[in-house]
Amino acid sequence: MKTKPEQVSLGASKLAQVQKSTFAYFLKEANPANGMIPDSTRENSTASIAAIGFALTAYPVGVERSFLTRAEASKRTLTTLRFFRESEQSTSPAATGYQGFYYHFLDMETGRRARECELSTIDSAFLLAGMLTAGRYFNRDTAAEREIREHAAALYARANWRWAQNGKAKVSHGWKPKRGFEKYVWEGYSEALILYVLGLGAPDFPLPAESYEAWTSSYEWKSLFGIEFLYAGPLFIHQLSHLWIDFRGIQDDYMRAHGLNYFDNSRRATYVQQQYAIANPRKFKGYDKYCWGITASDGPGPATRKIDGVKRKFFDYVARGVPDGPDDGTLAPWAMLASLPFAPEIVLPAIKYFDDTYPEMASKYGFKCSFNPTFPGSDKGGAPGWISQGYYGLDQGPIVMMIENYRSGFLWRLLRDSPEIQRGLRRAGFSGSWLTAP
Repeated sequence: MKTKPEQVSLGASKLAQVQKSTFAYFLKEANPANGMIPDSTRENSTASIAAIGFALTAYPVGVERSFLTRAEASKRTLTTLRFFRESEQSTSPAATGYQGFYYHFLDMETGRRARECELSTIDSAFLLAGMLTAGRYFNRDTAAEREIREHAAALYARANWRWAQNGKAKVSHGWKPKRGFEKYVWEGYSEALILYVLGLGAPDFPLPAESYEAWTSSYEWKSLFGIEFLYAGPLFIHQLSHLWIDFRGIQDDYMRAHGLNYFDNSRRATYVQQQYAIANPRKFKGYDKYCWGITASDGPGPATRKIDGVKRKFFDYVARGVPDGPDDGTLAPWAMLASLPFAPEIVLPAIKYFDDTYPEMASKYGFKCSFNPTFPGSDKGGAPGWISQGYYGLDQGPIVMMIENYRSGFLWRLLRDSPEIQRGLRRAGFSGSWLTAP
């Protein structure tokens, strides 16, 4: 897909400002005693292991951008890795994890399971990806950095991916102490691309190659707005695995058959999002070529309102998607920002538009999670309908990382040399470009 870049006066200083203010979430909201990162800024929030994985990935970016010193970053990283290395791994409902995987939400103070949540394979994958990033970056011959590398390798090796299959070809979504495995498995194109790569690359309990083949066999190819691509509705699905892996120029069997790669597929998905906003089939306020981004995000619901004679149903935090929804008029600036490496020619104008049109959307940690111009707001200060009051670690991490991948490619270069990532990609059938023969 080729388009003529749109001229837009948005300098590197603006991106640097957004990146720095967003990164501050991980600096200021972390528990320095154990490395826990809250799921959100809402009162009494629990920690999210995905947010912890994002923090571990973001700390090296922070060092490179002088947001914190290398010593500070290594201290935070080592504290986090020590906690997970020493945390309880058992069938106890109060443990931190089991079989090398971890519960989705943990108590901010104790690091133990919270909310009676599931042991999450995908969120564990994000956490492990952060650990591997730390192991690659902290490569100096100091006691602290040697210990970081040792913990990162051991924690990655401990994950029992074969157990997570539960006797099936595909990987289970998760497990609970009393109930056992969840009924759902990872199938259909999703953010689990990073999960399968890490599982295939594992040194001790790897997934078999057939697991990846079973997963890709469940993919769905679609054409929307004249654009053909590997389909997934929420935009985050086309972004999260790319935080760590540079998919430019490398292909697995599925993408090879379609003459595409996952990076270019995400570019197409980004354009689909913009075209959906332009078409605006449900006639929500605010949608246009500069105002788009439908993904997993906070929302104004659950609520039902009659607006301009139309009964509308609004949701709270849910994975919104296009074209089939759910779509309740809620847009997420973070989804737009996380597509920056794929399609800067439409993302940069959108960032400028947000900055100029919705100044209420910016605060201490960068852009707020989401907003909904259709939902009736208080109208205080000219606010555009409803605006999310919280920040979420799941939003903050991709902004920091994808701005960096756009600006310098730093994380992609760092992890191209990861033996674990390379091994997983090769076992999945990837080849080409930077993925040289072993």
